[in-house]
Amino acid sequence: MALPQMLIILSLLPLLEAQNPAHANITEIPITNATLDWLSGKWFFIGSAHHNPEYKQAVLKIQADFFHFAPNLTEDTILVREYQTIEDRCVYNSTLLQVQRENGTLSKFESGREHFAKLKLLRKYRAFMLAFALEDEKNRGLSFYADKPDVTPELLKVYQETAKSVGIDESEITYIDWKKVNKGNR
Repeated sequence: MALPQMLIILSLLPLLEAQNPAHANITEIPITNATLDWLSGKWFFIGSAHHNPEYKQAVLKIQADFFHFAPNLTEDTILVREYQTIEDRCVYNSTLLQVQRENGTLSKFESGREHFAKLKLLRKYRAFMLAFALEDEKNRGLSFYADKPDVTPELLKVYQETAKSVGIDESEITYIDWKKVNKGNR
């Protein structure tokens, strides 16, 4: 009896080795109309960590950032209207994201290049993450968004654990201090 069970376990080992544990929390999940409907609305940028120097520098300048997603289900696009405070200046941007439904990615054309991000939904928390270039250690990144600026410690932990699982150290994460931002608006 023990021999057949051992053979089954041994036969599964190659499957376990084939998985990349560094990316276990970011899996390809197709984007559906229900996904796009769920993403519709206002979102707040909570934090981010990037190894890509260009993205890293851009994130360090952001003092506040929120945006509205308006998906177009027939065109597979999302209109983004973004409001940022960058180096004490208010900036409005409008852009169009392309939706690649089958592999769960969003993309944006900027400066003559197409930038891709894998979408990871955290439905339980009304939050999501965008993962960038996970296969490239020098350029990988992970951004974090929620439907309100105040997130629970439990949700922060989920983000930090996901960052760690993709090879990003907690010390590399930059957060928006929404308490400071909101205090300045009073």
